[in-house]
Amino acid sequence: MASQGQPAFAGKLKSFASQSMDPLELGGHGIGNFGRVAGSFLSSVADDNWALDNPSSGVLQMTHLTRTIGSVVTGLDLSKPLTKEVVAALRHALLLRKVLFFHDQELTTEQHLAFAREFGELEVHPFTSSKDGFPEILLIEHDKDYPTSENYYHSDVSWRVDPSLGSVLYCQETPPVGGDTIFIDAYAMYEGLPNSVKDRLGGLTATHDWHAFRMQLQMSGAWSDEKIEQMMLEYPEQSHPIVRTHPETGRSVLYVNSPFTKWVDGVSATESAELLDMLYKQAAIPEYQARFKWQKGSVAFWDNRATQHYASADYWPLKRVMERATIVGDKPFFNPNPQRAKL
Repeated sequence: MASQGQPAFAGKLKSFASQSMDPLELGGHGIGNFGRVAGSFLSSVADDNWALDNPSSGVLQMTHLTRTIGSVVTGLDLSKPLTKEVVAALRHALLLRKVLFFHDQELTTEQHLAFAREFGELEVHPFTSSKDGFPEILLIEHDKDYPTSENYYHSDVSWRVDPSLGSVLYCQETPPVGGDTIFIDAYAMYEGLPNSVKDRLGGLTATHDWHAFRMQLQMSGAWSDEKIEQMMLEYPEQSHPIVRTHPETGRSVLYVNSPFTKWVDGVSATESAELLDMLYKQAAIPEYQARFKWQKGSVAFWDNRATQHYASADYWPLKRVMERATIVGDKPFFNPNPQRAKL
């Protein structure tokens, strides 16, 4: 046992320095950058190696941004009806690559919605502005007078009973420099944790809430106290597993995020804060990320069950306009012995 004030893994660091421990084994303990340098932060399963072995899927032409997350799909016009074969290939690629990107698209709102509906029913966001006449389109517009507030790592609407399956984000206007979006592989976020932490997390739940939106609505005066109380009854706090089992792939996902997760259930406030602080930091590890540079007409389609994202706020006071259609998801669950899908 480590002495007081000394990290429990101090001996392992000394062994690594003397070359008496394989750095891959050390990485399995999630210690600092040692394991990540060796590449052991990433799973060696066939799903993650798929990007290395398949420059395209046969139906789709793709360029991969990183080993495990993010691919640019070329040669598809999303304004036109897609065949069942192409829709199936996109769904398959989404499960493997977590986020798909498209450039040079010219979409009407109806075409945007039609593409998103190929993957499920669409939801309406209850707390933010929608596009006139299109309640399923979330309008995200920022400029000098309305700076961005999406610059934090998060998974969308985790405060819902059934958080979204994914979203299709369409770029209407973007500054010439800045405004990138960072997408994070939430499988890697989990797999990079120390084994002792993984063992601790199994079966734990955390409470999620829309308090970030509530604060904005209260500060702006957009909603009365009565309206907020009514919506709190309609959208109460939700308890979701900290380690979520992906319903289609069977893989384990780290499912907490700083704007919407309030606390770990059933532990002290101190332990909850310390644990969440450690888990939140997993999203900021560059090796788990893919960064996307937007252009007018770009589209991003992400699996909200397997990713987090961060919208960079480095373009103020310039203007950025996005439109998002979001696909209804399902209630998160944890299976300690999941059946891995053969993708």
